[in-house]
Parts: sequence; structure tokens; C-alpha cells
Amino acid sequence: MTKTVTIRDVARRAGVSIATASRALNGSELVAEATRKRVLQVMDELRFTPSISARRLSLGRTLTVTVITSFLTRPQAVERIRGVDAVLSDSEFDLVIYNVETIEKRDQYLRSLPLAQRTDGVLLISLPPRPEDVARLASAAVPVVVVDVHSPSLDVLPRVVGDDVAGGELAVRHLVELGHHEIGYIGDEFENPFGFTSSHDRFAGYERALTIAGLAPRSDLVALGAHSRYEARELAVRLLSGPRPPTAIFAASDTQALGVIAAAHEVGLDVPGDLSIVGYDDIEAADYVGLTTVRQRLFESGRLGAELLLKEIGQRSEVPPHIDLPPDLVVRATSAQAREGLPRG
Repeated sequence: MTKTVTIRDVARRAGVSIATASRALNGSELVAEATRKRVLQVMDELRFTPSISARRLSLGRTLTVTVITSFLTRPQAVERIRGVDAVLSDSEFDLVIYNVETIEKRDQYLRSLPLAQRTDGVLLISLPPRPEDVARLASAAVPVVVVDVHSPSLDVLPRVVGDDVAGGELAVRHLVELGHHEIGYIGDEFENPFGFTSSHDRFAGYERALTIAGLAPRSDLVALGAHSRYEARELAVRLLSGPRPPTAIFAASDTQALGVIAAAHEVGLDVPGDLSIVGYDDIEAADYVGLTTVRQRLFESGRLGAELLLKEIGQRSEVPPHIDLPPDLVVRATSAQAREGLPRG
């Protein structure tokens, strides 16, 4: 049986101490460049494979990054995780993901995971912490970076955020410029146990755009429900079957916009001839169905969050950095000029 090569074997062949060989492996500045090259050459000659557990022990670190995210199966979360993984795959850190779909899990993870013996850093994605948790996270033993969480109290933490109000305004301004005056809104319930704010903020942008255009928002054109394509379809059917149906609908997510498209087909409306639709997120399916949408740079937010966390792991910032990602409007095939006398099924 082939004998496993150890760091002791490397040190003996290279003519250095075990401590020096270990420092050379870990890139320590205490080791002269010539010595480091000699040790690395011996490692290559002996086909030495360092023990992950030993390396973690020698560095006093876990070499892991923890992501805590809400509703991992949703396309938005998946795309952000892809951005995180793109960064960490080229680093020495392993990625550990915790999915949160209950308040109990959120509180448990935020209490137990930001510990030095469990991880080297935490990315908190699309999951607002309770106000009483923010100060504890800011003073945690390991850095915590938040992505897509909107709250003034989070200024004490490094974060990457978009602007949902501006995004909602972008979507509705586009529809107004196309001549639509009766514009509906479909989104999540504003009150929710997790404290999610995206649907409410996008609605605020919706109202702002209508007000700037001199249009009075109509409560009968606003429908809120669970975050689901099927729920959105039912809500849209209800709006489109009313006495004064909208000529356009802004949905708070692409998932919900897909439900609106299904509803339009169900009641016999052409998209965009009879009904214009704008979504939010720009998930992969949006391009596939030609959905006009607001891109909130999901992949990039995950990538920037991971890069920011690695910097914080290397050196904690005195002033928490704050990265803003402005939204973009992506015009595709589901929005068009409004026309009079639209047929209603």
C-alpha cells in the first residue's frame, strides 16, 4: 500500500522545519521566497496533498463561507447563489448554504452561525434580521455581509442593495410612456412575518410614477397575495374580469408576471396587443418568454457580496462599505403601445 506523504516528509526533503513547510504552504510572509519555492517544488515532487483539516487547524480558520438565504428554490435566490459560487470557486473557501423558510429557522441560524468556530464569514441574502439582531451581527466574531436587505438600521453592516422603489418607477414610467393610463399592480402581501419589503417598495415606485404622470392610482387595480405564479394568475384573472380592467399590469416579480401572462391567455387577451405586462428581476425564464422586466442584477449582487465578504474576512472595515446596484429596464415583447377599444373576454 502506498504510504501517505505528510508535511513532515516534505519538510525533511526540503531541509526545513515542519513549521516552515507549513508556513510556506499557507503563503506566510515569514518565509523567504527562495525557501517557499523549494518547499513547493518538493511538494510537487512528492505529490503531497495537504490535509484540509490540518490546514484549517494550522490557520486557525474553518475555510468556509456561510450563506443564509430565504426560499432557496426561488429563481432569484438561485441566481444570487450562482454569483457567490463564481467567486468562491476560485478561492480557498468552501461554501455552506442554509435555507430559511420559517421564522424559527431564521432566528436559529442568525443566533448560532456567525461564530468563528463554525465559519469565517456570513452572507445574509434576502432575509431581513430583526432590529434587535443587527447590533449583535455587527459585533459578531466573523464578518457578516448583507445582500438585498433594505433597512436604515443595516448601515452598521457591509451590504449590497438595489433600489426597488426606483425599479418600480422605471416599470410604470415605461408603461405610461406607451400610453397606458389604467395600470394594474400584482405583488406580495405587504405585511409578512419575515419583514420582506420588496413588494411594498416596488408598489411605492408604481404609485410615484402614476402621480408624476398625473394619474390617480386605483385601489381596484391593485391585487396582493402569496408569492406564486398560480396565485398571481388568479389575481390577474380577477383584475382582467372587472368592470374597468387595466390595459397594462406591473408584477412585482417575474414569477408573478408569468402568472399574469397565463391569466391573459385564459381570458382571451393578446399580449401585448390587448395587455402589456412588465415583471421584475430578469430571471432566466424572462428572456425565454420575451418578458419586459426590471433587471435587478441578481448574479452580480451575489458576486459583489461574496467579493465584499472575502475582503472583510481579510481585514474588517472601520466603516461598513455600501454598494448600490441601480435597476435597469429590459424591454422585450410583452409591452406595447396602448390602443383604444381593447377587446375584453
